[in-house]
Amino acid sequence: MKVLVACEFSGMVREAFRAKGHDAWSCDLLPTEIPSDKHYVNDVMDVVQEGWDLIIAHPPYTHLAVSGARWFKNKKEEQKEAISFFLQFTNYGKCCNIPKVCIENPIGIMSRYYKKPSQIIQPWQFGHGETKATCLWLKNLPKLQPTNIVEGREQRIHKMPPSPDRRKERSRTYQGIANAMAEQWG
Repeated sequence: MKVLVACEFSGMVREAFRAKGHDAWSCDLLPTEIPSDKHYVNDVMDVVQEGWDLIIAHPPYTHLAVSGARWFKNKKEEQKEAISFFLQFTNYGKCCNIPKVCIENPIGIMSRYYKKPSQIIQPWQFGHGETKATCLWLKNLPKLQPTNIVEGREQRIHKMPPSPDRRKERSRTYQGIANAMAEQWG
């Protein structure tokens, strides 16, 4: 399959699909952390029309997640732009011709502006003893089945202190989830 992982700088999901033999690419405004010639440093909307079979999109959640709800009233324009960008990955946007789509985001306002997610997953269902409720909106893909339910329900992401890398660390996909996506959707 030809797979595009949108808004991914880490390379985790891209590499999980490549390990399964797929022609997987990532695209982000940031360089990839796992060096590869299979990463576009670009606006993803410039590459979504290149005949992908599957897109896994991680649109920025800063202005969409309920964790930032107390600031929503002060960032209406930013939120409007974030909603519009998210919708580009749906049947209403530029990605409507891609046969299989997964849009990933934390719990937020897109349940109201788009629709309820197809499923909500947790890292502890995929081998990581942490909590981080993650919504998946799926098109022509089955729900992810847990692969390794583990004990421990640490809120590491929620408790992360402010730092220059906090945003990157909070948005990183867990390896167990990336592997499950490649195994079950690839």
